[in-house]
Amino acid sequence: MNFFRLVKRHLVGLSQGQNSRHLTLNDRFDLSSKMDRTKFEERKPLWKPNETYGTVIKKFKKRIAEKYNVQTENYWDLYDWSLDHIPELWAEIWDYSGIIYSKPYDKVVDLSAPLEKLPRWFEGAKLNLAENLLKYRDDRVALIIAGEDRETEKMTFFQLYKEVELYAAAFRKFGLKKEDHVVCQMSNRKEAVLAMIAVMSIGAIWSGALPLIGTEAVLNRFKQVEPRIFLTIDTVRNDGKNIEMLPKIKEIVKGLPSLEKVIIVSAKGESYSQDISEIENSCFLNEFLELGREKDGSIPPIQFEQVSSDHPLFINYTSGTTGLPKPLFHGIGYLLAVFRDFSMHFDAHRGSVYFSMSPVGWATWNCFTSLLFAGISVVLYEGVPFFISPTYFWDLVDELKMTHVFIPASIIDELQKREYIPTKSHSLKSLKVLMSGGSVVKSQLYDFVYSSIKKDIAFTSVFGSTEFLGSCFVFDSTLPIYKGEIPAISLGVNVEVVDETGNPLDGEVGELVVTKPMPNLPLGLWKDKDGALLCEKYFSKYPGTKMVPTFVFNQKLLMKL
Repeated sequence: MNFFRLVKRHLVGLSQGQNSRHLTLNDRFDLSSKMDRTKFEERKPLWKPNETYGTVIKKFKKRIAEKYNVQTENYWDLYDWSLDHIPELWAEIWDYSGIIYSKPYDKVVDLSAPLEKLPRWFEGAKLNLAENLLKYRDDRVALIIAGEDRETEKMTFFQLYKEVELYAAAFRKFGLKKEDHVVCQMSNRKEAVLAMIAVMSIGAIWSGALPLIGTEAVLNRFKQVEPRIFLTIDTVRNDGKNIEMLPKIKEIVKGLPSLEKVIIVSAKGESYSQDISEIENSCFLNEFLELGREKDGSIPPIQFEQVSSDHPLFINYTSGTTGLPKPLFHGIGYLLAVFRDFSMHFDAHRGSVYFSMSPVGWATWNCFTSLLFAGISVVLYEGVPFFISPTYFWDLVDELKMTHVFIPASIIDELQKREYIPTKSHSLKSLKVLMSGGSVVKSQLYDFVYSSIKKDIAFTSVFGSTEFLGSCFVFDSTLPIYKGEIPAISLGVNVEVVDETGNPLDGEVGELVVTKPMPNLPLGLWKDKDGALLCEKYFSKYPGTKMVPTFVFNQKLLMKL
């Protein structure tokens, strides 16, 4: 029996029995080799999936069993197969996800390439991310727009396509082209989603900065990519406050000489009367979008620029705690990891409603906006919904029929302290999965969720990093949930605990590393043409074979096997 231990800020345990393994997430645990592991194995689950859970991954598991003639009686059989068959796994997910492409790939991945070279995925393929995010064009709800103003708007997949059509036409008329950079600083709003998809349709590159970080922090990110267009907003609503952005926008624009256009979203229509003449090359969004209309008022259809699988789509910036934020860029491979996590592991599919309050600039924003690829409805919430009143958020869950919700652990802790819990008037019937993370999900939070929020719910922590655009450790909808544990390692994710020389450890403290390629790993650091900076930041400790993600450096996470 092996035990993973992730300690200091997090503690993760992995026990391997005949039919199960469990990742333990707790802030109190006995790490001694003399611990009573029998008691650990005898714990009782807080939740077990019924037959309605795991529909997507069950079909996938059956597909693998039949095609490759392997036993997949439980999740861990499938996981073990995934590590031994990395190219086959991702080829199957490519097909299973229904990804749209104009030219098929020649090779999934070259496993003989050193990990520090970040092997390319699906070489030879031609496709477009926006075309995939817009593949559903029916009358089901795509976006639910909500916020602290308590107003709600719904946008269907067909309406989403038509809105993006106008944005894309305006960007093209302006002259935006493949590999140009568009940057965005905005809260979690529909305008950002529409613009991002439009930018993707052209083959331009998108990056964002959190709405509340200061001017210097924004410039430390955006200067590195020399953007042509800056999309932002005049007012951000957050935690009951309206935060004026125009003074900061003015300073940011002065620091970005490459800018040719500054597009400002009006948070409320009346702000169109504000004077933005001192902001060079600026206009309000409604004025910019008029560029997309022909003289007769018609809008040209979207042209989906076909790009290679390693074409840069997003640039995500690390936190910058150890220097300038690192600009990591990703290709289309991340989309398959998002499908794996949300559709296969979390059992989200057409009819599911996912809630997140992540603004532009968080890696999670790139992930949850990509759920449109699977036809999942996404709630875009601007602000903080949890403390408006004791019942407001739970009212919203019922009203919008949310099925999957992510709430940071610190907020769940605060909800417990304030006793902001559902009442008898709340059914929460739609709510199937409550995920948490961002910090330690303490064991008492499990007690709180199951006693005060909902008994029949899958509540667990998930664990990933900015580099991954996906998760390492996840909830899987076919596995039971135990107090203080993360149920599973994501399919295709191989992690080890190693000593200072990179050798695997058994019974000693070490570092968590990634040892096999994944399509959601970054393609590189922007402007790091020979990969020297990437190797220095992520591979210099264990050259060529193991990647140490930022979350290890920043949070000083240690592991014990």
